[in-house]
Amino acid sequence: MNKSRFILHTLAAALLVTLAASAANAQATRTWVSGVGDDVNPCSRTAPCKTFAGAISKTAAGGEIDALDPGGYGTVTITKSIVLDGTGTLASILASGTNGVNVNDSATATPGNIFVVIRNISINGAGTTLGVNGINFVSGKELNVIDCVIQNFSNNGINGVPTVASAGAVGRIGVVNTVIKHCAADGIALGHISGNQMKAAIERTSTLENGNGVHVKSNARASAYNCVFSANNTNGVFSDAATAGTFSAIEVWSSQISMNGANGVRAGTAGDAGASTLNIAQNIIGRNVGNGALVSTGGTIGTFSNNSILGNGTDGCPSCTPVGPGN
Repeated sequence: MNKSRFILHTLAAALLVTLAASAANAQATRTWVSGVGDDVNPCSRTAPCKTFAGAISKTAAGGEIDALDPGGYGTVTITKSIVLDGTGTLASILASGTNGVNVNDSATATPGNIFVVIRNISINGAGTTLGVNGINFVSGKELNVIDCVIQNFSNNGINGVPTVASAGAVGRIGVVNTVIKHCAADGIALGHISGNQMKAAIERTSTLENGNGVHVKSNARASAYNCVFSANNTNGVFSDAATAGTFSAIEVWSSQISMNGANGVRAGTAGDAGASTLNIAQNIIGRNVGNGALVSTGGTIGTFSNNSILGNGTDGCPSCTPVGPGN
C-alpha cells in the first residue's frame, strides 16, 4: 500500500469513529413527543418527535421520553432502560391487532437487565381487531406501570410472563394506581420459565371485566394491597402453578374482591401439578357468583381470619388454613 492510500484509509477510519461518536452523543437523556411532531426531528423540546418509536432511538439508555400535548404516540418496542411519561396531558397508545408496548432486551449483549417505567399513559387495544397484550414483558429486569389505563386486549392487560431463557433469573413488576379492564385472558398475568422467577407488587389498582383479575402462574410471587378485583372478572385473584415442580404465590391485603363471574379468590385448579398458595387478610370478598374463596387441587388459601366473605354463591372458606399469630 502506497503512502497516499494509507493516509486515505486512516482518514476514513477516523471519520467513521467520529461519526459513531457523534451519533452516540446525539442521543439525549430527555426527549419529547407531540401530536404535531415529526419523527425526523431531533425530539427536542422545540422540535419534538411524533411517536414513541421515533423518539426511542434518539434517547439515551436510562433516559426519558415525555409527551408535550394530547396525542396517540404509537406502539413501541423497548430494548433499553427508558421512561415513557405522559404526565400532564393525554398520552395514548392505540394497539389494534398488536401489543401496545413490548419490553424485550433478549437480543442485547446483557439480556434481562433493563429497567422500564410507563407512567400516565392510556393503552387501548380497541379497533377492528382487538390488541393482543397491553404491555408484553418478554425480557428485562424491572417494569413499573404507574397511573395508567389499559383496556380492550384479546390476551392480557399486562403480560408479565417472560418465556425466553435470556429473560433474566428474576424479573420484577410494579403496578400502582392503574386500571385494567376488558382483557379476555387476564388483567395481570405473572409467571416465568422454569428455574427463573417473577416477583410483583400491585397497589391501588383495579382490574375489571377481565378473564381473571390477577393470574399468578408458575414461578411467580406477588403481593396486592388496597386494590379492587371486581366487576365480572372470571376469578378476582387466581393462584395457579400448573407445571409440576413449580410454585405460585400471592398475598392480598385490604382489597375489594366482588361481583366476579366465578370466584373471588382461587388457589389451584383441576390437574394442578405445582404448589399454588394464596394468603388473604382484611379483604371484602362478596357477591361473587361462585365461591368467595375456593381451594382446588394443589392449592392452599391461608387466612388471617379477618376477611369478610359474605353474599357469594358459597360463603366462607372451610378449606382455608388459618395463618398468622393467634390463629
